[in-house]
Amino acid sequence: MKTWLDAWPVFRQLTGSDPLGRGVAARSKATEQVVSRTATADRVVTSVCPYCAVGCGQRVFVKDEKIVQIEGDPDSPISRGRLCPKGSASKQLVTSPSRVTTVKYRRPYATDWEDLDLDTAMEMIADRVLDARAKGWQEQDAGRRVNRTMGVASLGGATLDNEENYLMKKLYSAMGAIQIENQARI
Repeated sequence: MKTWLDAWPVFRQLTGSDPLGRGVAARSKATEQVVSRTATADRVVTSVCPYCAVGCGQRVFVKDEKIVQIEGDPDSPISRGRLCPKGSASKQLVTSPSRVTTVKYRRPYATDWEDLDLDTAMEMIADRVLDARAKGWQEQDAGRRVNRTMGVASLGGATLDNEENYLMKKLYSAMGAIQIENQARI
């Protein structure tokens, strides 16, 4: 006959076959019904942590097109499945209810910021890049043909990997920019 004492986890731990409390002694009806978020995911996407230049590998677990968990990728030669505290909390970067999803913009001479949707902001950026390219365009310099713009420059950050910097170099070169630098470390 079971008593209240048998249901007490500490008693089960001390008198049972699990003195460290890491197995049967720690189990309850509630824990038997718990299913991990990774077990119910529809798919797993590999990614890279966005926080620093190390480039730790991440596994992003997705269910119903929503991120349910982010963990370190054990197949990553860089981090071997480990993440720092910022990388471990990166799920909050995309799922937090306080995440900013609009672009803050203050028009010239305005005193207040306004929210713009991303499509509008991207169109404004594209228009300004093309305008800067056109205004700074040089066809010749001291009689030599150069076909370049001095109105656009790029400085890549350390969180960009070599492949991203390669693509940026191609993009800016195609636009005619010649002032292109980066500090890729991975």
